[in-house]
Amino acid sequence: MSALWTSDEIAAAVGGTASAAFAVSGVAFDSREVGPGDLFVALKGEATDGHNYVDTAIASGASGVLVSTPVAVPHVLVNDSFAALQAMGRAARARTSAGIIGVTGSVGKTGTKEALFQALDRANPGKVHRSVKSYNNHVGVPLSLSRMPADSAYGVFEMGMNHAGELSALTRLVRPNVAIVTAIAPAHIEFFASEAAIADAKAEIFEGLEPGGTAIIPFDSPHIDGLRAHAERFAAHILTFGIGKGADIRAVEAVPAEQGGTLVTAKFPKAELCFTIGAPGDHWVTNALAVLGAVEALGGDIAAAGLALAELPGLAGRGARTTLHVDGREALLIDESYNANPLSMAATLRQLGREKAARRVVVLGAMKELGDRSAELHAGLADPITTSRVDYAILVGEDMAPLAQRLEGQVAFAHVPDANAAKSLILSRVQAGDAILVKGSNSVGLSRVVAALADGDKA
Repeated sequence: MSALWTSDEIAAAVGGTASAAFAVSGVAFDSREVGPGDLFVALKGEATDGHNYVDTAIASGASGVLVSTPVAVPHVLVNDSFAALQAMGRAARARTSAGIIGVTGSVGKTGTKEALFQALDRANPGKVHRSVKSYNNHVGVPLSLSRMPADSAYGVFEMGMNHAGELSALTRLVRPNVAIVTAIAPAHIEFFASEAAIADAKAEIFEGLEPGGTAIIPFDSPHIDGLRAHAERFAAHILTFGIGKGADIRAVEAVPAEQGGTLVTAKFPKAELCFTIGAPGDHWVTNALAVLGAVEALGGDIAAAGLALAELPGLAGRGARTTLHVDGREALLIDESYNANPLSMAATLRQLGREKAARRVVVLGAMKELGDRSAELHAGLADPITTSRVDYAILVGEDMAPLAQRLEGQVAFAHVPDANAAKSLILSRVQAGDAILVKGSNSVGLSRVVAALADGDKA
């Protein structure tokens, strides 16, 4: 296997000086994630300095380091290690002929990115690269680019933002051939004047499109006109996806599949495809349409992609489903603990309402970065909760107080201050036959609740 980067290639890419000859098979900026053969990029942050962890990285097997201060191990020396990481990302993009897809949106970014990886890898095993975890910001995107092998057939990159202008910079690093906006919701609205302003910021992803590139946008969004107007400035082709008449890629039928998930019949501009989505939920139907649109735009195998969607695994924190064993019987745990906004909350609650269960139980954490609309948007979850026939709700965090007020007399609930209190309460209340949804913003820490339930630590 050829090296991902040699020290000479790194030095040339970043304008640095190599202290010795070495080769690397990976790139990391977190010393805790360094593995054998990696390049460790020592970044200086507000709270810590990666140069303090050079020895730790070498002990973990790093072949060399990228530093802005000379060290006594194999290294490439630069003036600014963050600028060098960005330069490596640009060089990685420049040296590949891979078809590149960029993904953004208020909800569904990571799931769509992972689905794209599975869909493309099905026909091109081992030749598809994607960003891992949610490495979608000003550090994660160049890191993900720098990890892409030069001979990749496809690259899939998630891009996030919580301020205007951020996606504009990221997409010019990624330079996608296809750019997807999954959906628009009032996520991060604390930093924007309106939801329309969020749509404008998401539309910045089109600015980096390569000549001849394709923009893929949600037809059913109330912001379709604004997204289309932005896309028309930069895209040679525009594809819309959704369930409404007029969408270029449209789900004309979607019915529950016998083994779970959804059986979908979709019309494309020049074809029709019937396929199954393994992951349940209406949101996965629309995500899958965007995925298939991107595969087709790149000339990929949409039949193979459809097969991959049927086998799509649930992602930890984003829909993973675990069977719990309680008193000799089963209960279902749905892990949506990584993130939450009003749109994703409503979608996952709606799916919970379709689950066959003796009780439907929710552990809902506060939604963050909603600004002065926080009380209104939290209270607004009352209708999705009641229409989804939730039997018992545990509301976590001070921001949930408006929702607690709305639910009085409608649904049995408890309002607790934090994730630890929620964990203790749910462990004492879980019953055989339950379907338990755990969802909230990542900072609330509901992953601890998921871990406790999955480990069988029931009081």
